[in-house]
Amino acid sequence: MKLQYFLLQLFILALLGGCTAESMPQLVEVQAQVATATPVAPTATVTEVASPTPIPQPTATMTPAGSVENCPVTQPPKTPFVPPSPYPPQPSGDYFWSGTNAFWTSVPSDGVWSGLPHNPEGYTQKIFWWSEGYSWTEEPDPELSVTGRRLDGPAPALIVSRATNAFAADIQSAMLVGVDFPTLGCWEISGRYRGHELSFVVWIDP
Repeated sequence: MKLQYFLLQLFILALLGGCTAESMPQLVEVQAQVATATPVAPTATVTEVASPTPIPQPTATMTPAGSVENCPVTQPPKTPFVPPSPYPPQPSGDYFWSGTNAFWTSVPSDGVWSGLPHNPEGYTQKIFWWSEGYSWTEEPDPELSVTGRRLDGPAPALIVSRATNAFAADIQSAMLVGVDFPTLGCWEISGRYRGHELSFVVWIDP
């Protein structure tokens, strides 16, 4: 009986030992494969976004859209306007009077202003205005408003300074504003003084 029990134990040990010996090489091989496996990094996709195309803005160096021939510049009237005394019957230089006794200004005879001083805001010009009875001493800050718009294309509004007074022997008492034309081209300028309005058109050349 003891012999049979001893033989049974030997058989069980041999069976367990055989299974362990056969399993070990497979276990070692699997562990080696896991240890030597190279990790795969995720692939990133980069999409380039095109920059928006800038929209050009009107500047003082823009070329005029047309020409003076296509601009309805203000022409000298068939019957010249002569302001009341003591104002001179004709303005100095190549200009003519435009308006009425109540409100007038001087306009270039050819309708063109060229060679104006240029600054970052545009092309600079001084515009004088007159009105019968206006006194530069009694009204140093005249109730004068001036506006302007380009007729032949898009442009920012005319830049206008505060109205002030002026006096000289050849012009007598006058009102004065400084303007900056943001672009070249065909411009309409309008003035208003004490209920009176006056407009004229000029071509701004380089």
